[in-house]
Amino acid sequence: MKHNYLIISIFFLFAIGLTSCSDKDDEYTPIEEPIEEEPIEESPVVLDLSRVPYQTLSEYKLFEGEMKNQDPSLGVLPYEPISQLFTDYAHKKRFVWMPKDVKATYTSDGKILDFPTGTVLVKTFYYDNVLPSNTTKIIETRLLIKKADGWVFGEYVWNENQTEATLQTTGSYVDLEWMEGNIQKSTTYRIPSEAECFTCHKSGLNIVPIGTKPQNLNSTFAFADGVKNQLAKWVEMGYLNSDYPADITTVVNWKDTSLDIGLRVRSYLDINCAHCHQEGSYCDYRPMRFAFSETTNPANLGICITPDQNLGNGLTQIVFPGRPQRSVLDYRINSTDEATRMPLLGRTLVHEEAAEMINQWITQLEGCE
Repeated sequence: MKHNYLIISIFFLFAIGLTSCSDKDDEYTPIEEPIEEEPIEESPVVLDLSRVPYQTLSEYKLFEGEMKNQDPSLGVLPYEPISQLFTDYAHKKRFVWMPKDVKATYTSDGKILDFPTGTVLVKTFYYDNVLPSNTTKIIETRLLIKKADGWVFGEYVWNENQTEATLQTTGSYVDLEWMEGNIQKSTTYRIPSEAECFTCHKSGLNIVPIGTKPQNLNSTFAFADGVKNQLAKWVEMGYLNSDYPADITTVVNWKDTSLDIGLRVRSYLDINCAHCHQEGSYCDYRPMRFAFSETTNPANLGICITPDQNLGNGLTQIVFPGRPQRSVLDYRINSTDEATRMPLLGRTLVHEEAAEMINQWITQLEGCE
C-alpha cells in the first residue's frame, strides 16, 4: 500500500513539473502599442516683456486671420463687464491673455483681480454704420500689459484701410459721423495721450486696470463654445484661481429698466466714475465715493451733500432729492464743457440714456432729513 502511494506521489510531482517548466519561448506576450498623446496647442501670442509695447499691434499676434475681424487667437479670451464705460457711443471688444502656468487671484468683490506678470488686457473701440458708407470703423485698440514692475500702456491707432494699428503716445482726433439707431450722430473722437490714460488709470503713482473686478465679471457670456459664467470660464482657461467666493456682490446692467433704479445708477457710476472718485485717484479730493461697495451710504453718492466747488446756477447740493436742476451730478452729466463735464475725459457727447436715468432717479428721491 505504501509502495503504491509513493508511486502516485512521484507521478503527481512529475506532472506538476512538466506544466510549470514549459518553454518560456512558447509563452505569448501581447505587444502594447504606444499611445500617441494629442499635441498641446501653443498660443501664438508673442510677448517679450523687454520689448513691449511693440510698434504695431500685429506683432503681438493676438488675432487670427484679418486683424480687423478681431477673431481672437488661441488663448485670447473675450470678456465683457456687466455695465460698461461710456465713450461717445463707441462699441468695444475686450480680451484677456496670460502666459502658461500663471493665473489671476481674487482679492475682493470690488477690487481689481491680482493679475500675474505677462497679462495682456485688450480693448478695441469701434463704430458701426459710419457714414457715408455705413461701414464698421475701428478707431483704436488699447493694451494694458503687466510687467514685473507694474502695468504699461500700449495705445494703437488703426489706419484707414483697417489692416494695422500703430503705437501712439501723444493723442489725436478723429472726425466721425454715424447712425446710432435711427439717429445721426457726430463727434470729434479723442484718442487719448498716455498722460490722459494715466489720469483715469491712476492709483497713487501706479497704473491699474479699471473694469476687471469680480463684481463686474460675475455674469454669463456667449463664448465660442457656449454660454458660461465669465469667472468660471476664466478658471477653465487657467486664468483665475477657483477659490473666489460663490456669493459675490455683483453690479447690475444699468440698461435693464426692469431693475431697481438705485441699483442701476450705482452700477453706472461705479464703472464710469469710481476709478477717479476713490482714494489715491485723480478726483480723490472730492467728497463723492462712487465705488459700488461704497454707495450703500447715500452721502458717498452726494445725496444732500453741499459741493466743495460753487458752480452757481442754483446748484446747492451734489444730489438734491427731488430737484435735478439743483443737483451738481445732473448738471455735470449733462455738460459737454471740458471744465464742468463728468467724466472729464473719454467723452465729448452727453450720454443721453444715462442722463435721463439719473434725472429720473434724483426726481424720485425723498428730501433730506
